[in-house]
Amino acid sequence: MKKFFTTLSNIWKIEDLRVRIINTLLFLLIYRVGSFVVLPGVNATSISDHKAEGLVGLLNMFAGGSFSRASIFALGVMPYISASIVVQLLGIAVPYFTKLQKEGESGRNKLNQWTRYLTIGITALQAIGYVRSQIAPDARLISDPIFTVLTTMVLTAGTLFVMWLGEKITDKGIGNGISLIIMVGIIAQLPGAFITEFQSRTSGAGGLVTFVVEIVALIGVVMFTILIVQGTRKIAVQYAKRIVGNKQYGGVRQYIPLKVNAAGVMPIIFAQALMFIPQTVQQFFPAAASNGVLIALSNYNSWEHNLLFGLLIIVFTYFYTAITVNPNQMADDMKKNGGFIPGIKPGKSTADFIDAVISRITLPGSIFLALIAIIPAIASLVGVSPIFARFFGGTSLIILVGVVLDTLQQIESHLLMRHYDGLMKTGRIKGRTAMPAAAGTTPTAI
Repeated sequence: MKKFFTTLSNIWKIEDLRVRIINTLLFLLIYRVGSFVVLPGVNATSISDHKAEGLVGLLNMFAGGSFSRASIFALGVMPYISASIVVQLLGIAVPYFTKLQKEGESGRNKLNQWTRYLTIGITALQAIGYVRSQIAPDARLISDPIFTVLTTMVLTAGTLFVMWLGEKITDKGIGNGISLIIMVGIIAQLPGAFITEFQSRTSGAGGLVTFVVEIVALIGVVMFTILIVQGTRKIAVQYAKRIVGNKQYGGVRQYIPLKVNAAGVMPIIFAQALMFIPQTVQQFFPAAASNGVLIALSNYNSWEHNLLFGLLIIVFTYFYTAITVNPNQMADDMKKNGGFIPGIKPGKSTADFIDAVISRITLPGSIFLALIAIIPAIASLVGVSPIFARFFGGTSLIILVGVVLDTLQQIESHLLMRHYDGLMKTGRIKGRTAMPAAAGTTPTAI
């Protein structure tokens, strides 16, 4: 405990780190205050009360409740996330975007500009859908084209402002701004879910003992998720010695850390998007509403739904890992820097070896990711309330764990640069260093 308070004191002593943390908290406070500002001319209490179900519930969680409150930030940063994913995929299929990815800082700036333009288009379309489907069934408002246009403009401006806040947090604060905004939105739902579950248990549905068991199980799931997020397979890399003048360079062994879950949360997001198709088909084609297969796949607690959901996650984990981790580029970069894997020939043999290792570790990583994704359904089946069950796994838990760990690692890097003890034990090996990131990888959108 003494060391903990000493570390907090050291954080406060570092002026740059102190200013960054304060800036981050202030930007997040602005976001949370704005999430309670209701759209002009809208009665928030008249929003339809099905926000806890399906896609609407997921969007509401990511937006920190703004979606259900008809806030000016109702769409949150999800349009920006969608635009980022589209641009990232275009970098694989379209030569122009592939070229931009290889142009360094100038290419990244152009890609960011394309992402912003695409965000405006996606937000405008989603804003129109939001007005038509979620704003109260007030015929006067819905039929008024001026109201629709003005509300669309406000929602688009709100999303762009949230995007700007995220970029400012990244530049002036600590951690990834967009990820922190999503995390704050998820955490904002936790106290209400916690209180609701506590009240339901203490009122007779299982008692206090059941509630304590749920909390212990939640802690266990969080620890398991941390293991998956942090799990790496280290590949030893030896660098040849070079003598320049009177100094010797290289000749040390480093490691390439390959993540067990290199795809992050993206496979779950892709799989969830596909799992909403049966429900959408039922809505647009009433004749198919009685189809047994569609009914089973639309039921989030059915074994058919969760089995297909898990299989899709495994498939998308392999797909997203394949497009984000490039063994050929890693082998080329290693060869240019005079590095080699002991016992493996440089070039194609090194790329094949890295590809084989990635394929082996991706299988258990994808299975564990699928298990984490279906744990909320299992929790609901054993009696946990649907709102509280969401925190037992799935997208929300992986985002929370990933963002918290990433922010702590950035704080620790500031401490270590100034010769202070870090926040976490890193298990350093004397005389050996680990490469900070695998070459040829790109960060996920979240």
